[in-house]
Amino acid sequence: MEHLKTKTLLFITAILLSGFSLTGCYKDNEEELYPANGDSCNTENVSFADQVWPVINNNCVACPRGAGASAGIRMGNHAELVQALNAGRLVGAIKHESGFSAMPQGGAKLDDCFIQQIDAWIADGMPDN
Repeated sequence: MEHLKTKTLLFITAILLSGFSLTGCYKDNEEELYPANGDSCNTENVSFADQVWPVINNNCVACPRGAGASAGIRMGNHAELVQALNAGRLVGAIKHESGFSAMPQGGAKLDDCFIQQIDAWIADGMPDN
């Protein structure tokens, strides 16, 4: 009889523990638990100096000063970048959209996170920050 009570008690304990373990995850947010590529793309308070300029400087500045300058796209500083963006050709080129000359010329498309950041920076008014 004692053996039956122990088995019953273990069975009830197992059911209760499994019930608690299942309810512990129902509020977990998949995006927080498993962010894309191990990190998320921060598009809040995008800074020209910290996020935009380093990528533009490393990937885009050399071409427009050379052959691209004849196309009227210069990006040597904040004012030139804003002018190129206002002309309406740069975002399509960076995104490799149809009808635009893909930039960087001869290179791979820029990181999707950077494209999201530049979109956010443009939407914020392209501040020189």
